[in-house]
Amino acid sequence: MIGGRTPVQSCAQDNGRKGAPVSATIAIFVMAAITEIAGCFAFWAVVRLQAPTVWLVPGVVSLVVFGWLLTQVDVDYAGRAYAIYGGIYIAASVVWLIAAESKTPDRFDVLGALVSVAGALIILFAPRSA
Repeated sequence: MIGGRTPVQSCAQDNGRKGAPVSATIAIFVMAAITEIAGCFAFWAVVRLQAPTVWLVPGVVSLVVFGWLLTQVDVDYAGRAYAIYGGIYIAASVVWLIAAESKTPDRFDVLGALVSVAGALIILFAPRSA
């Protein structure tokens, strides 16, 4: 409890958010990370893995969806949204390493992802005055 409120209520009321459920905001950040990573991987695949250039079409579409999704988060300032997103992006990239590239992350990958998510959650849940 923070001042008689749960952390989620505190987040929605104190940090400049309009009151959307935190779970919806986090889900949008996760979807944004997936679309950005997929879009960037399309370029990586074409340039580094000699994939057909047609891969760039869904890659560009994915990056456009990413940009749109990031504007849908319930955070008042772009810089704060980008900072929160950055932590989610790092963790999602480690998951991509496993799921899409079949590589096992080392302990530093995992530690870095955990630290970045912790930072994102601090920014998301920090009580702020109006």
